[in-house]
Amino acid sequence: MNKQELRQHIRALKSQFTDEELVGLSRPIIERLLAHPAIVCAGTILMYHSLPDEVFTHEAINRLVSDGKHVLLPRVIDGENIELRIYKTPDDLRRGAFGIMEPSGTLFRDYAAIDVAVIPGMSFDSSCNRLGRGKGYYDRFLAQTPDVFKVGVCFDFQKMPIIPASEHDIRMDVVI
Repeated sequence: MNKQELRQHIRALKSQFTDEELVGLSRPIIERLLAHPAIVCAGTILMYHSLPDEVFTHEAINRLVSDGKHVLLPRVIDGENIELRIYKTPDDLRRGAFGIMEPSGTLFRDYAAIDVAVIPGMSFDSSCNRLGRGKGYYDRFLAQTPDVFKVGVCFDFQKMPIIPASEHDIRMDVVI
């Protein structure tokens, strides 16, 4: 399958589940994520505020903040780029691009201080390649942060043996 066909295939798989079922399927993934040594040791973590069809991160974000972690969330700023904002409470969220709840906290630019980036994807493969939604936001951002430890998260049904990857696609360090 090419990238677009694989995205359609994954969307069809996701559509077989209700939002509530996906939240339930997210719990063991999030528990493994929060127990991962890279997360446990991290001081500054880039997370994402999940869409209904993604691994549910809302509670995990708040747990990380309560554990004393500095949590960053991305915000779409134009057709090609994201910026990072500091997240402290749910009051920091506003509806932004694509209907995504985005942070309105303080702008964060010290990319070298990010210990871990938790990244969603449409699909991941056994070599930690990631297929995103097709806009390239994360690939462009991650190209600016080559030393950050990258954790892809997905449901089991999103994992494929091999996915198409281009030279600009950023590979994850681990997929949970």
